[in-house]
Amino acid sequence: MKKFWDEFKHFVMQGDLVSVAVAFIIGLAFKTLVDSLVNDLLMPIVGIVLGKTSFADLTLTLNDAVIRYGAFITQVFNFAIIAATLFVIVKAYERLRSLRSREEKEADPTELEVLTEIRDLLRERSTG
Repeated sequence: MKKFWDEFKHFVMQGDLVSVAVAFIIGLAFKTLVDSLVNDLLMPIVGIVLGKTSFADLTLTLNDAVIRYGAFITQVFNFAIIAATLFVIVKAYERLRSLRSREEKEADPTELEVLTEIRDLLRERSTG
C-alpha cells in the first residue's frame, strides 16, 4: 500500500498534472464569466429586440413536444465567445513564439536529446 501511495503522490505532484489542473480551474472560471456575459447582458438585449423578456423563453411547441430553441441559441453564443477567445489566445501565443531569437530557438533540445532524457528517466525509475 505504501508503494501505491508513493506512486500516487509522484503522479499528482508532476508538473504537467498541476498545470492541467490549474488550466482546468481557470477554464471553469472563464466559462462562468462567459455564461454571465451571455445570459445577463447579451441575451436580454436580443430578447428585447425580439419582443421577449427572456431569450430562453423562445420555444416552439409541436404536439406535446416543447423545443427550447432560445436556450440552444444561448449555448451557441457561449460556444462562439469561448472559441473566439481561445483563437485570439492561441494566435497571440504563436506570435510571441515567433518573436523568439535564433539563439533561444537553437537552445531548445533536439528530439534526440529529449528521447535520450526520457530513456534515462525510465531506466532510473525501473532500477530505483
